[in-house]
Amino acid sequence: MASERSTVGDPPPEPARPARRRLRLVLRRLYAPLLAFFVTSAAFCSAWALRGSYPFGNTGRALNDQANQYVPFHRALWDLVHGQAAGDLLFTWRGGFGQQFLSDYYTYLGNPISWLTVLVPRARVDLAVFLVTPLTMGLAAALMAVYLGKLVPGPWWQRGVLGACYGLCGWAVSDASYIPMWLWGLVALPMLGIAVEWCLEQRRWPSVALLVALAWYGNFYTAMMATMAACVLLAVRLITRDMESGARLRAVWRAATAAAVGIMLTLPLLLPSFLSSGAAQPTDASSFHPQRIEVFLSGMLPATHLWGGRPRLYIASLGLILAGSFLLNTAVAKRTRLVWGAAIVLVAASFQFPPTQYLWHGLAVPNGNPYREAFVFSGMLVVLAWLALAHRPRPLHLALSAALLVVATFVLRHTNDFGGATWAAVLGGGGVSLLALLLLVTSGKRRYLVPVAAVLMVGVVFAESTLAAVNADERRARERWAAPAATSNRSITHHFDAVRDVDGWPAYRTDSGAPQTAYNDALALRAEGPQYYSSYLPEATYKALEPLGFGYKNDGRTFFGADNPVLDAIFSIGARVRPGDAPNSWTAARFPAPPLVTVRSAPFTSPNPADSVYAHQEDVLGAAVYDVPKVTRTGPDTAQTYTARCTPGSELYWYSPALYGTVVSDGARRPIEDKLSGVMKLGAVPASGTVAVTVETRSQGAAPEHPVGCLDRGRLDAAVAHLKATGATKVTTSGHGIEATLPRGASGTAVFAMTDVPGWQCTAGGTATTPTSHHGLLALPVTPTTGTLACSFTPRGLTPGLAAGALALLALTSVTIASLRRRRSGAA
Repeated sequence: MASERSTVGDPPPEPARPARRRLRLVLRRLYAPLLAFFVTSAAFCSAWALRGSYPFGNTGRALNDQANQYVPFHRALWDLVHGQAAGDLLFTWRGGFGQQFLSDYYTYLGNPISWLTVLVPRARVDLAVFLVTPLTMGLAAALMAVYLGKLVPGPWWQRGVLGACYGLCGWAVSDASYIPMWLWGLVALPMLGIAVEWCLEQRRWPSVALLVALAWYGNFYTAMMATMAACVLLAVRLITRDMESGARLRAVWRAATAAAVGIMLTLPLLLPSFLSSGAAQPTDASSFHPQRIEVFLSGMLPATHLWGGRPRLYIASLGLILAGSFLLNTAVAKRTRLVWGAAIVLVAASFQFPPTQYLWHGLAVPNGNPYREAFVFSGMLVVLAWLALAHRPRPLHLALSAALLVVATFVLRHTNDFGGATWAAVLGGGGVSLLALLLLVTSGKRRYLVPVAAVLMVGVVFAESTLAAVNADERRARERWAAPAATSNRSITHHFDAVRDVDGWPAYRTDSGAPQTAYNDALALRAEGPQYYSSYLPEATYKALEPLGFGYKNDGRTFFGADNPVLDAIFSIGARVRPGDAPNSWTAARFPAPPLVTVRSAPFTSPNPADSVYAHQEDVLGAAVYDVPKVTRTGPDTAQTYTARCTPGSELYWYSPALYGTVVSDGARRPIEDKLSGVMKLGAVPASGTVAVTVETRSQGAAPEHPVGCLDRGRLDAAVAHLKATGATKVTTSGHGIEATLPRGASGTAVFAMTDVPGWQCTAGGTATTPTSHHGLLALPVTPTTGTLACSFTPRGLTPGLAAGALALLALTSVTIASLRRRRSGAA
């Protein structure tokens, strides 16, 4: 047919070739970040394998809060995503008898890579949490490789190697490797550096705002440090970059407005967390004391891990040698060298000056390691190293820098806790690094030396950083807090199964019991007991639980269970799990418990001494169930014996929060750990009625005036039966709410088995009612016509945070649409 035309042999459409070219360009841009990512992740995982850490061996991987907080919280996230949580994003009924969850989510689960943990089986969540570390470090290294290319163009493999130097800096491998949310700050710094460059180029304002939001979404604490560092980077670039005054002002305006909008986008999380922090149980954080100058400088040497909270500021020898040659490199403009040099010196000095150190930490006293912003210094060192390398440093300058590194190591070798790994890194890693750099800068027409230099540079950073990570693990393990803990084994699996077997929520709570695998066992094992460890544990919860005899530590931000039937009755605990007779086995038992909502028809005051823990329990319970006898103390401070008389056959309980040692009663010996132990059962009162309790201790102090309580189980059973008969006939819970139906004619005070934390709004009989406090527990007044109660929890600050976030989203959307319209009109 005349209208048809053969296409056999026709050339490909014209757009195909540019498309392939664009694809090649995109792939080429990925070379540097991919190299940085793989070197960083592989080096860190290799250190695990060399140490025989799980999953490469039987040694536990979880350190300190990684076992006690991060793994349990990630398991709670898994439960939340898979619809198996008792609670929602705003509130959890598991732990602390019900607590806010939004601030915990933001603080402990904000790292976006943490969401990978919901993709694995629940039994493997701990392994996924461990993998968050190398993945986040690798991402940080990749972004640093991209950022370096925006500062000065250069070979992709060189940027990739220096990106790995950043991802494997001392702060990452020695301080934050077990803290997945803090590691997001390592990502935030180069990400915000890229945002700074876009502001200087007068482009991508919406993207800048989104990068700021992403940085702050991951973790506000380290994002704040990274944002301050970005301000330093912006100031340096404004001074060193050739720009007109008007362009500088526009860049500052773009950066300020984008940062404001980006941070506002996170206010639905940030504002409730800020207010929760203000309402949290305060800690006795000590004031900041800067380290001696030789200790501070030692922290800049590669593979150095000094004892305790010392600064870890180092990067691999390759980066240090290049950074040291920066000021000598005349190929770099003099103004650039002076400004960058002054900036890094001032940043280092600010770490030692208390007012600026407080500024880095958000005007708070650093609790724990006081140099949590160390990654900022390491990042700036890498920038200097890249600026030097991109301008082809001279061999003499490199040799002088390497010699200075060796001399500094020799001078600082007497620093307390100086380790041999530093010498290996300086002499071995530094020697290979210097050789690789000399081959590179002298290659000239001998281009075959370039791949040799590249292999040496990649290899030395990989090997030296692996050594640094292994050294950090080995030396950190000397400290008691860093003893590796198991987060999955046969005992933990059986413990979890035992808890599930007696689950009865919300008819009653299940206590996962002791001994605990982690401080947050309630979250990890899907129980509803008091076990809870969070920086946001409210002061109101502490004031409610501490007088009742629950064990605690960390200045009251960590609470433990207490195997005490009176506390079980108060908090509607109807099942408890205990260790079985066989190894790794657990047994569970159910027992009668009042509902979550009970009614007190009249106020009650205990007849026992008002300052005793047993009187406090009775006041909350609303019934007298203890005999609290007078005690007589004899013996020396190291073996204090307390004698008293009780009703034969009653149950003997002991409380001494100031003593640490061993309690001996009726021949049985039990460890006691001051505030951590809480109220403990010692056994039955003998037929003689005389009880003698001896505490073997080296701690200062003594038991309180009334350490002994003798429980009458008959009276307690009667009190529980009364609370069940007069309590709610039906209780239902939602994600962050609770509803109860009361028996007809109930009047007095309805008491909820949860602490009166800020954020509850309630109705009684459909009418809004202001909650009251019943000795620290949430309570509502009820009349015979009330009938139903309903309470809902909303974190303080959530509503204004959502409003501010919506306003920021509107501004971001408006600017984006306006930008697209201008672009289209320009194209037209």
